[in-house]
Amino acid sequence: MRSSVEIHDIATGETRVVWQTDRLVEAPNWSRDGSHLIINGDGRLYRLGLDGSEPVEIDTGFATLCNNDHGLSPDGTTIAISDKTEFGKSAIYLLPAEGGTPRLVTRNLPSYWHGWSPDGNTVTYCGIRDQVFDIYTISVDGGEERRLTHGEGRNDGPDWSADGEWIYFNSSRTGQMQIWRIRPDGSDVTRITDSPYGDWFPHPSPDGKHLLVLSYDGDVFDHPRDLDVRLRLMDLDGGNARILFELFGGQGTINVPNWAPTGDRFAFVRYERES
Repeated sequence: MRSSVEIHDIATGETRVVWQTDRLVEAPNWSRDGSHLIINGDGRLYRLGLDGSEPVEIDTGFATLCNNDHGLSPDGTTIAISDKTEFGKSAIYLLPAEGGTPRLVTRNLPSYWHGWSPDGNTVTYCGIRDQVFDIYTISVDGGEERRLTHGEGRNDGPDWSADGEWIYFNSSRTGQMQIWRIRPDGSDVTRITDSPYGDWFPHPSPDGKHLLVLSYDGDVFDHPRDLDVRLRLMDLDGGNARILFELFGGQGTINVPNWAPTGDRFAFVRYERES
């Protein structure tokens, strides 16, 4: 499988390739200073410069089975990762952005990190408890997790709005995966998309202007890899939705926050079909 890490400028509509590889890499995050991306591949994390240079591995200590749910804190000093080395199930850890020893956040498993609160004090994630997928938050210092959804379909992919007022997520509670949002205290659950697609991984832009969504064909329930998908841009309330472009991708394309700090560009991974 060939992976192409790319950047799309929403003002110009132009897309440029940052780096290509015959390895499977996934889920680019953008550094807070805009200088590089963080991607995962082969269970490890890598720092990828925007100049096309080869990626540099980030030391994640014992965590060598990292999945594609990772991201930098608002101040850029800490990386949240999801890794299954220690327990055999995905667990959330925090470690210094430059690399170091991971610190466990919650022993409730499996848990898949997806977003930081704007103040950096809380993370939001998808947790599977008794085969039920729901949205949770927890302090970066650990403690009790807060359950925001309660088994109304499958709930996944949470990401915080820049003003801290909302957590966006995807849910199948109406029978088809669509985008919803909820207050951090669990109130005011609101549907955002009413589309013919299977909508996943909503990412509000840092400037508070846009919402980026990965959309599968409507008959696709989960978020598999290797399908024709589309990236859609809309207002934060779901208005003015439009398809930016279609691509071959899915799982790994934009699983986690991927906007540039300025909110005018985003990173993603495109895949090439096997010949």
